[in-house]
Amino acid sequence: MPFRMSVLLLAVVLVLSCLPGCSNALNPLCGSARPAPLIGSLSPSSMDFAQVQQGAVLTVNGSHFVSSSVVVINGTTLATTVVSGNQLKVTITTSLISAPGTFNVTVNTPSGNTGDLGCSSGGTSGALVLTVT
Repeated sequence: MPFRMSVLLLAVVLVLSCLPGCSNALNPLCGSARPAPLIGSLSPSSMDFAQVQQGAVLTVNGSHFVSSSVVVINGTTLATTVVSGNQLKVTITTSLISAPGTFNVTVNTPSGNTGDLGCSSGGTSGALVLTVT
């Protein structure tokens, strides 16, 4: 009888942990699922074009960054240094930005290998705007 109870309890836990909308951290079957990145701020959020010509460093602050997270500016993926789970750095040059303007900055994290277990994995953050004058 105790074996049946254990199996039933395990089945209930697994079903509840796989419900849509639940955090991957609660679902032991999500394995390598990665959370979607979130960005909160850019530093600096604006810069002079002269800084871009010299190769300006842009810091992206947020959360849920992993080793495979990359910064994307106006659709172009940049070589990204992952400083921590909360900070990424990229160098902005004239090969990316050839004139002053506004540029959408996002972070993309590729999905992990989750199978079809109701686990979300990776994704693209919302955009913040970098202004170059």
